[in-house]
Amino acid sequence: MPADFDGEYWDRHYGGGAAHRVRQPTVHLVTEVGDLAPGTALDAGCGEGTDAVWLASRGWRVTAVDLAATALERAREHAASVGADVADRIDWVRADLTTWTPPGKGFDLVCAHYVHSTAPSGTLLRRLAASVAPDGTLLVVGHHPSDPHPGQPARAAEAHVTAEEMAASLDAGWDVLVAGTRTRPAGGPGGHGSTARDAVLRARRRR
Repeated sequence: MPADFDGEYWDRHYGGGAAHRVRQPTVHLVTEVGDLAPGTALDAGCGEGTDAVWLASRGWRVTAVDLAATALERAREHAASVGADVADRIDWVRADLTTWTPPGKGFDLVCAHYVHSTAPSGTLLRRLAASVAPDGTLLVVGHHPSDPHPGQPARAAEAHVTAEEMAASLDAGWDVLVAGTRTRPAGGPGGHGSTARDAVLRARRRR
């Protein structure tokens, strides 16, 4: 297993069969974004596209970015299976979030869930935050440090962060609406098994 979360690692991860095909959107996305009026959205680290498809089905125009070609292929298949009206609202982009720079202040919503980047978490968060439009929303969810993931590469520690650390990476132009630790069921498609602890940050860019 490589030391970094590179394209080879993620293609192997998503190439492991149907077990990775999660079809339910991230619970924190539904909770935090469900009441927002649709606009333009960036799904950073979209994986197999479940969150992007959920957003598009609610009227959002989505740019979905991921490093893994296998994940994006499955994401396109998923979107197509839902219908052309949803699939046509999603632009799929293969890119490494460690180096990719999204358009400045161009999205009404920028979300990132459990992104495993080789860049420090604060650096990536600030780059994503810079792409949020005035009055837009930033939603970042990470693994809390008390929620280890045994067996992952050594750099997995960089994917663990507290909500307070994420909030501290934002400048004064933001209103922090949510910054805390939340739990969710983990352990299988049906949510059976252990309880995961997540760091959740939701913030709004001031006009």
